[in-house]
Amino acid sequence: MKRARSRGKPRPRRPQRRKADVRDVGGGDAFRCVGCRLDVPLAAPGTAHRNHCPNCLTSRHLDERVPGDRRAGCGGRMAALSVTARPDGEWLIIHHCLSCGGLSVNRIAGDDNALALIRIAVRPLSDSRMPVRALLAL
Repeated sequence: MKRARSRGKPRPRRPQRRKADVRDVGGGDAFRCVGCRLDVPLAAPGTAHRNHCPNCLTSRHLDERVPGDRRAGCGGRMAALSVTARPDGEWLIIHHCLSCGGLSVNRIAGDDNALALIRIAVRPLSDSRMPVRALLAL
């Protein structure tokens, strides 16, 4: 049976619980993506340090110079800007921090969304400001 709400007095709002953060993971085995809110396991095929969501490729600005060092003070959301490739053919995601403007390069993982990777790889081809012939001549 439902209780009737009193019409005169609004209910006092409960304080919001503190949410788990990537920095709080410590010894945990997953983190929550700041982009699509997916629970992402820290273990990733092809890389020792999972640092982005395999679904939407969004990351957080936590590392400063070395992957896994967790020394960056920003903590901002990092959007996948583009991809690049090493001479051996390995793909890297270029992330742009939306808070401080910093750039970082992260290795792709084996379980990354292939469609999302291709979408950001061909983004320059769909940009009307960039002449396609100039890109194809490279």
